[in-house]
Amino acid sequence: MLTLRQIEVIRAIMVAGTVKGAAELLNVSAPGISRVMKHTESQVGVRLFSRTHGRYAPTDEARDIFAQITGVFQSVENLQYAIEALKAGAARSVGFAAVPSIAHHVFPAAIKRLHDRFPELRLTLNTIKIEEAIDYLLLRKGEVAVLSYKLDHPGLTMQPLYNGRLVTILPEDHPLARSASVSVHDLVRESLIGIVPDDPYGRILAEPFRQYGLDVTFTIEARTGQTIAALVGQGLGVAIMDELSLSGPVRHPGIVIRPLSEPSVFRTYAAFNADHPRSIFADGLVELLRDEMSRAAQFGPKT
Repeated sequence: MLTLRQIEVIRAIMVAGTVKGAAELLNVSAPGISRVMKHTESQVGVRLFSRTHGRYAPTDEARDIFAQITGVFQSVENLQYAIEALKAGAARSVGFAAVPSIAHHVFPAAIKRLHDRFPELRLTLNTIKIEEAIDYLLLRKGEVAVLSYKLDHPGLTMQPLYNGRLVTILPEDHPLARSASVSVHDLVRESLIGIVPDDPYGRILAEPFRQYGLDVTFTIEARTGQTIAALVGQGLGVAIMDELSLSGPVRHPGIVIRPLSEPSVFRTYAAFNADHPRSIFADGLVELLRDEMSRAAQFGPKT
């Protein structure tokens, strides 16, 4: 059986018409081409070329072989083209979603880098609630949902991405803004802005109060972290938020950010349909999200 290297050498001689020309096409030495050619003719038991006036021409006996070689080489070129197209994401379309706290900065930053890697990939992006992720994935509306809450469902696979923290946001003229850190025992005495505790994200933000048996009553309830930050910036109260919602270059006017005095955890996950194989694009997004979340933690929210 001929190797791809032998096929490549035969075709190069066919195209160039000389051993020297074939060597230049393949960027190798002419003696190397001659050795491969002699070995190939010995292997197939047929003289493949006749030499006339210094040029090589296919023999009549080998014309059928050359027709097959041309077809094989074309198939190899087609394969290489398909590989290059896949590497660019050509003719592929994928859907990804993220909850609002992640969709604000780290998700777009990861998507930008994924697009740079696969410039021809078509993307459909959504911002979803945590409780919408099950239908999003099981109904195949998208391939990945990036969440701040671990869903327990037999049809989903949950992959941890990042462990972060919760922080306090305060109006910039608030007395607690002068502190290096703020305790939940101080916050609970203030006008609190938050998300209803029966919402999965709301439960995350209320967890530091529950750990210390503190009853929480919100003077204002909002739906997203960005709305909460805007309301705090208007001087309407204080709040606890996750650090990813506050990361990135966008400034949050009128607020200061302080760490919680008490330990806190904010975890993120990539959720997938357990019965559907993941694409290289989904795996690439997970890799980039981890990096962007680590960068957000490294530089921290702007204070």
